Amino acid sequence: MAKTPSKKKSPTKAKARPPVAARKNTAAKPVAKKISKPVDSTAKVLEGRLIPAFSILSTGGKTLLSKMLRGKWVVLYFYPRDATPGCTTEGHDFTRLHSQFKKMGCDVFGVSRDSIRSHEKFKETEKYSIDLLSDEDEALCTLFGVIKMKNMYGKQVRGIERSTFLVDPRGLLIKEWRGVKVPGHADEVLNVLRSLKAAV
Repeated sequence: MAKTPSKKKSPTKAKARPPVAARKNTAAKPVAKKISKPVDSTAKVLEGRLIPAFSILSTGGKTLLSKMLRGKWVVLYFYPRDATPGCTTEGHDFTRLHSQFKKMGCDVFGVSRDSIRSHEKFKETEKYSIDLLSDEDEALCTLFGVIKMKNMYGKQVRGIERSTFLVDPRGLLIKEWRGVKVPGHADEVLNVLRSLKAAV
């Protein structure tokens, strides 16, 4: 009896690989770099809200506590650096009007990241009557969200955006000015304070 010829198995075809675009990406995802300090701070206190407790070194060998400011109006003006032209002028403007602020029960403080030693020298040299607060660790700057990236001589640098904040006797942030231009600014703050006190 004749044998039925066996059927030859066809060679197994290799499975076609999906196009590159359809393949699952198994590459490790890049790990985000940890930044120790925020490049662009967000304010933690907003207008109409209470200012959280803080403690900061002040000229005159003092430590200023936020609770010491309750019961009076307070102006906190943040400036980039001691002994620079705009910052020097701003300090003179607030000193010129300091007695008028005091008559309305308002204390005025300048704030920057300079050391307390730098502040003492700056205040003495310029004969300021206002106290300056040293925020070297940027705690107060972060609270008010004044640290920004700024363009200086064609380079991006991290620093204080000139800003001013008016706090009422209850400790509420009542008014803020950001991106301040020095000419006429201290007078504007005084006029706003007058208006607010007149409305009470």
